[in-house]
Amino acid sequence: MALTGRAALLAALGTLPVGLWDPSWTGILAVNAPLALACACDFALATPVRRLGLSRSGDTSVRLGETAEVDLTVTNPTTRTLRADLRDAWPPSTWQPGTEITASRHRLSIPPSERRRVTTRLHPTRRGDHQADRVTIRSYGPLGLFTRQGSHKVPWSLRVLPPFASRKHLPSKLARLRELDGRTSVLTRGQGTEFDSLREYVPGDDTRSIDWRATARHSSVAVRTWRPERDRHILIVLDTGRTSAGRVGDAPRLDASMDAALLLAALASRAGDRVALLAYDRRVRALVQNRSAGDVLPSMVNALATLEPELVETDARTLTSTALHTAPRASLIVLLTGLDTAPVEEGLLPVLPRLTKRHKVVVAAVADPHVEEMAAARGTTEAVYDAASAAQAQSERHRTAEHLRNRGVTVVDATPQALAPALADAYLALKSAGRL
Repeated sequence: MALTGRAALLAALGTLPVGLWDPSWTGILAVNAPLALACACDFALATPVRRLGLSRSGDTSVRLGETAEVDLTVTNPTTRTLRADLRDAWPPSTWQPGTEITASRHRLSIPPSERRRVTTRLHPTRRGDHQADRVTIRSYGPLGLFTRQGSHKVPWSLRVLPPFASRKHLPSKLARLRELDGRTSVLTRGQGTEFDSLREYVPGDDTRSIDWRATARHSSVAVRTWRPERDRHILIVLDTGRTSAGRVGDAPRLDASMDAALLLAALASRAGDRVALLAYDRRVRALVQNRSAGDVLPSMVNALATLEPELVETDARTLTSTALHTAPRASLIVLLTGLDTAPVEEGLLPVLPRLTKRHKVVVAAVADPHVEEMAAARGTTEAVYDAASAAQAQSERHRTAEHLRNRGVTVVDATPQALAPALADAYLALKSAGRL
């Protein structure tokens, strides 16, 4: 019986099981002896994987949706040339679907006592901290017949930050803020909260703003201009309970609330106000306070990066107590939560007077645009039933918002893309009205 393939190679190497040995294979061994010798030499000359040195460098943080580059330096301390395939393994959420095989694999050729650097490009699809997995190296001999393979643990952490997509609205909101501050040619008419300067009267100005003493000293009518007060305290409260886990589109409600919180924090810090952040459900999940204007936004982004919704009912009573402890002075408290009837009426409304007694309160919620589409649908029996259900849900939501407004709360209810600019507009409206 003749041997072929792997069995012939095993026989040539002398590793064929004794029970399969046949004297007629002597000729086969004689023919395959050179191949066996070549394989043995190839295996012996392959660079040992365990002796290689590996180290990392590169990006430690990246915004969601952007690309991060992590460098891996491989040092060959041996006297042999390293010819190898390398796989730099990371969690599946750090790759775009279908790109892991090509992005994580590299071909290496490193002469003795030299080193080479390979770059792995990551495109994370989820927020949070992502840890590098093992680096697997397959070292080939000069003939490529045999390989040595081994793995190294080379730690590295990449923090994926919130995307802050609403930052595109910041220039227009800052322009509006400059108008309120009187730093552009468009001046705020009427009384704000802090006297700024005098200017000449123009038709349409509020006559109550005329400064008669200054008018008596000049040949023209002088009008007082006002600007919003600075150094106000703003506490942004993120509800991280179960309602924040509901998905609107392809992302949880919490992600849209984070985006709105970041835009408001960027705008308020530019306005000279002090901003703090509290994330809460049944305990504190994140807390940012006592930060300077230049440090508050980076601190918030870093704190929100690892924040995830918790599948528990938010304790409105302890949330209120924690918010009052965090904001002891008269502040603007912005609560990013849901407008579901049961959690609001049973949880928030009974404790709301404790907040509104000393603070100005804004409640911002993420609305589902699919509900609006369902409410407008017609044409089939199923669509009519869907429209009726959507109309009922909208009616309950509007009734809940009205209950909050009747208690002096400003309500912002908008879709994920519109929530951030709508909340910024509500903040600017409070500023311009002198209520903040």
